[in-house]
Amino acid sequence: MNRNKFKRQLPLYFMLIPGVLVVLVYNYLPMIGLIIAFQDFVPGEGFFRSEWVGLDNFKYLFGMNNFPRVIWNTIYIAAAKILLMIVVPVVFALLLNEIRNKHFKRGVQTAIYLPHFLSWIILAGILIDILSPSTGMINQVIKFFGGKPIFFLGDNKWFPTVVIASDVWKEFGYGTIIYLAALTGIDPGLYEAAYVDGAGRWRQLLHVTLPGITPMVVLMTTLSIGGILGANFDQIFNLYSPAVYESGDVLDTLIYRIGLVDAQFSLSTAASLFRSLVGLVLTVVSYKTAHKLTGYRPF
Repeated sequence: MNRNKFKRQLPLYFMLIPGVLVVLVYNYLPMIGLIIAFQDFVPGEGFFRSEWVGLDNFKYLFGMNNFPRVIWNTIYIAAAKILLMIVVPVVFALLLNEIRNKHFKRGVQTAIYLPHFLSWIILAGILIDILSPSTGMINQVIKFFGGKPIFFLGDNKWFPTVVIASDVWKEFGYGTIIYLAALTGIDPGLYEAAYVDGAGRWRQLLHVTLPGITPMVVLMTTLSIGGILGANFDQIFNLYSPAVYESGDVLDTLIYRIGLVDAQFSLSTAASLFRSLVGLVLTVVSYKTAHKLTGYRPF
């Protein structure tokens, strides 16, 4: 970068300073607490006087009877969400893109986007009421047709389905708008050329539309893979109960119970560090894979 260009861009660098300071203070400075994962941490003793135990916390964590089940629940729920959050928004965006009535199109966009702004505290209360086995609307319909009520939030068979479906319902509107924006970036001349070559709507979809939004699909998928061990703590914490720990307990809720409920700070920090390291590895691998398969770099 030459000297003149640097001088022109200097105000932009100054604008970055507040954001960089926030990241340093709230993201990097607290990382000193990661040493707790290698200690028998006692709050009264502090970071530097607590006993060092090496990898004992990790050995205990990996040896817990419920740890494999928690990892499976986390991966299953998160992977299902990632898959559906690709398929559902893309399909819905393609359908909306075919609508020519602008007012109807904008109305639908607004309606499906609204749940994104609601917190899981609000939505959890709504879902608990709707899915109640005694007074819930869904079970009232089931009983009307002669079926037996289902305890959706208390049955290990149904709980993961409810978690996955409700999260997709809440967030697919946001993804739809992103893919609609990607669709507007496709050169109309490509459709005209395809039409001249005899391609119908289906052929145009396969050979123009889908390749045109592939970079955005790759980007959204790549950004999601790094958090596959997250599975949305807010949602599950507000919906689950001890009755569905078998199918609904994920790594984040386990960390919460170990750290804040049982006050095993060292063990919970070890679990959190494990989750972060796995997420880092998956993010790097997904970036490399995306570049190799599509030639597209997210950053």
